[in-house]
Amino acid sequence: CGILKKEILWLIEKNLWPLDTLFLDSSLHINYSELEKGLTGALARTSGRNVIVFYGACHPLMDRMLDKAKTFRTEGQNCIDMLLGNERFTEELLNGAYFLFEDWVKRWEYITAKTFGTNRQDIVQDIFQKDRKYLLGIKTPCSGDFRAEAIDAAKTVGLPLRWMDVSLEHLESVIEKAITKKIKICQI
Repeated sequence: CGILKKEILWLIEKNLWPLDTLFLDSSLHINYSELEKGLTGALARTSGRNVIVFYGACHPLMDRMLDKAKTFRTEGQNCIDMLLGNERFTEELLNGAYFLFEDWVKRWEYITAKTFGTNRQDIVQDIFQKDRKYLLGIKTPCSGDFRAEAIDAAKTVGLPLRWMDVSLEHLESVIEKAITKKIKICQI
């Protein structure tokens, strides 16, 4: 998934991991059909290669698709879980957070229009305010400045905006674990 593209590329360079990458559009999670098409297409293009999928369980058939392609994905429910760790992710989620990443918030209008339709701010506000209490902007060492876009998103949904600075340590450990698992499988 392209949501953590900057972070993953930075970690690959930092650790000199011999990985080639192919990133899918991060907005595919809002359309299961397009996500399945994109992922199965990418897996078909990489057939015969040692593939690790850096994705969460963003599609109900994710693991089935990966089994069919004879590969696996990184551990974690989703990209937020992979970046923050399950405990921190769950705590913020239970407190009412809706997580904002730079990539999503920079395309906020496109994603909300594609999900809820255009000119339906009433529906967007109702959905977000029903079970969320605040937007949580996630900033990593790779993030650019997306404050203005995040403020606009918060106004759109009628929720307060909070910020969290996050290191890449947990994401790095998730990726290292997946690489180690792939190496062990390939040696068998």
